[in-house]
Amino acid sequence: MTKIAFIGLGNMGAGMAANQAKAGNEVKAFDLSQAAVDKAVEAGCAAAPSVADAVKDADLVITMLPAGPHVRIVYGEIIGTAPTSALLIDCSTIEVEIAREVAAKAKAAGYRFADAPVSGGTAAAAAGTLAFMVGCDEADFPAVEAALKPMSRITIRAGDHGAGQAAKICNNMLLGISMIGTCEAIALAKKLGLDPARFFDIASQSSGQCWSMTSYFPEPGVGPNSPADRGFEGGFATAMMLKDLNLSQAASRSVHAETPMGAKAQGIYQAFSDAGFANKDFSAIIKSLEGKTDEL
Repeated sequence: MTKIAFIGLGNMGAGMAANQAKAGNEVKAFDLSQAAVDKAVEAGCAAAPSVADAVKDADLVITMLPAGPHVRIVYGEIIGTAPTSALLIDCSTIEVEIAREVAAKAKAAGYRFADAPVSGGTAAAAAGTLAFMVGCDEADFPAVEAALKPMSRITIRAGDHGAGQAAKICNNMLLGISMIGTCEAIALAKKLGLDPARFFDIASQSSGQCWSMTSYFPEPGVGPNSPADRGFEGGFATAMMLKDLNLSQAASRSVHAETPMGAKAQGIYQAFSDAGFANKDFSAIIKSLEGKTDEL
């Protein structure tokens, strides 16, 4: 049985921690939200009153935090408190530079550290079928992969520290762009008189096929179950997509990369968030394109 400290029990972390407990591990969970901690306890975790208490005798520390500044603060508490034998894995989506900064501090203190952001959303977090993109020392990857197994469908080493974050930022920029394109195509198809279900049957088997089309079709009652079937609640919030697009644009500026479609997607999601829909699933952007935000 592995002793796991799990810090951060939000929409993603809650399901991830539950799957570690389900795998038979001893999970001490901490979050600033007592409701989130209570939910983790119901799923088989033990409540920790603080970060320090959670990590003090851990074999494995997993963090799932909102943003880079939170990662800096929390690892300031973890490093020096957790035993140096503990494997530290941060699954947050943050700036590449912060991931490398934290990794350097952890390594200097004698820890093994990995940045391992995820793809798959809340459904995959609950089902234990996330895809992990890992940045770590090559020698540490087998241990990281084994540690993530109860939560994962696939775990891929992207490269050294920070590479996991780079992969996640690029992947989610592509996702944000492709979702807007998918929604534009659906909106146009409907105005041209095409039945959305018939369009799905065609596009999902044609050259327009993409994940946004086949796995997350933003039209209720069409294709696999998606947030569109739940009034665009749950799933991947617009605010989180905007955060990732902001990260991608900051990264592109730092290396002088041209990402005009990423910049356009950022602007579209920024306007949607500013209009009051930050907590709606990012696929709800279709309602903005259709001029039907009153339905949200």
